[in-house]
This record gives sequence, structure tokens and C-alpha cells, in this order.
Amino acid sequence: MAVAERTRQRVSEPVEEPQPYTASELAEMATAYPELRMELTRDGELVIMAPTKVKTGNRNVKLSARLENWAEQTDSGETFDSSTLFTMPSGALRSPDACWIEKSRWETFTEEELEEFTLICPDFVAELRSSSDRLSVVQKKMHEYMDNGARLGWLIDPISRRVEIYRPGQDVEILDNPASISGEPILPGFTLDLKGIL
Repeated sequence: MAVAERTRQRVSEPVEEPQPYTASELAEMATAYPELRMELTRDGELVIMAPTKVKTGNRNVKLSARLENWAEQTDSGETFDSSTLFTMPSGALRSPDACWIEKSRWETFTEEELEEFTLICPDFVAELRSSSDRLSVVQKKMHEYMDNGARLGWLIDPISRRVEIYRPGQDVEILDNPASISGEPILPGFTLDLKGIL
């Protein structure tokens, strides 16, 4: 059964135990519906995200550009934006708003692997909360990144003007209305200026 048909059937005919989606089905749907941003939870639940509104899109590009400028200057690794899906060790397929992979890890992949939803959790992830995001859902996602191998995560919340900093095995650190955030020691020399983002 085609994925699109299966999705329509799920919407029109409730079932007692829906079957989880697979990575290949997500890839098929991404090809059929390129305008949609989709993720897959580790349990195979399909997550379709709301389109980015203008202000969030502007904040996102500032975040990604500042991270990319630092990575380019330091030749420390590769950065990615919110259109990139990664396969987590848990089996989830996730797309952080901005992320970075250390150069030594990036260089272990073949060209063929890099054409797939590569099995890797970025070393650093950032999520920028938008007005359509429930905070608890984004916080859960941040913990999922840490559980899958991320070494640093930032949840930037312009709604509450706070930043939550995630590190594996540590309590979440909360900063109220900071002007900037340091990425040390995971992102050596990188300080994110939050002007226009927070």
C-alpha cells in the first residue's frame, strides 16, 4: 500500500493499533511532499511540523549563519540547518533547527552514506521555539538528543526570553534573557550573539 494512501486511511479510518512508520516510508513521503517538514519518533510516530513563520525563519537564518561562520573560520566541523534529517541511534529521524558535527566524526562517512539520512547524532544541536511549538515537546526532544549522543544543546525560547542549556548527565541550565551564550568547551571559541534571535 502506498504511503500516501496509508496516511489517508489512518485519518479516515481509526484503527486500534496503528503500525509505526519506517525510515523508508518517511523518505517516500518526503519525496512526495517536499513542502512538508517531517520527523519520525523512535516509536515510528510521524511528526509533521507547522510551516515556519516569517519572524521564526529570520531568527533561524541568523542562528545558522552565526554557527556556520564560526565553523568555517575554525575548520572545526560541518553545520546543518533545519532541512537536514539525521537518523538517531534510537531509530528516530530528527531535524534540529541548527547543528554541528565535529570534523573528525564527519570525515568517517562515505559519500554514499552522506546521501542518506545518515546514522549520527550531531555533537551540538539547537532548537528555536516558535509560537506553534509546545515547550514540553521541544524539551523532550532536547533530552532525546542528549540520550542519543549530543554533547551540547540549546533550546532558545524567544517567547519566554530564556535559553535552556543541555549537557549529557547534567541538570538543565536556564539563562534568563542572556545577550549571548558560550559554546565552550564543545564549540571552542564560539559565542552566539543572541541579538535578533532571542
